[in-house]
Amino acid sequence: MILRYVTNLKLAKELYQASKPKLQEDKGMIELFEHTFGLQKELVKYVGIAEATTAALYSASFINKNISRIASLSTIGILSVATYKHFEAGQGKKGAQHALDLLGLATLSLLDTFSCNKK
Repeated sequence: MILRYVTNLKLAKELYQASKPKLQEDKGMIELFEHTFGLQKELVKYVGIAEATTAALYSASFINKNISRIASLSTIGILSVATYKHFEAGQGKKGAQHALDLLGLATLSLLDTFSCNKK
């Protein structure tokens, strides 16, 4: 359980840092979305909002494990698309590695919320 909280704080930090350039509509991020991934520039802000919201959920996940579950499912959704887009853009595993690492942590956090011990 303590390990889940540490993992969730790590995920919150990483997702918040990833959301900052998207929320600020960084020109490099817009160009990356449009030219590399073939996405509309309007999606940059929405992805940033989703990442920041998920980071906030992870920060509050110590309150209830259902919050942790929601944050993990949100992260899995966001980062699955990110991983797919990195592979589709031809960046391979090296380009998608950070997303894959966080995807693994989110999956572990989700699995940790399902305890076999019923009290």
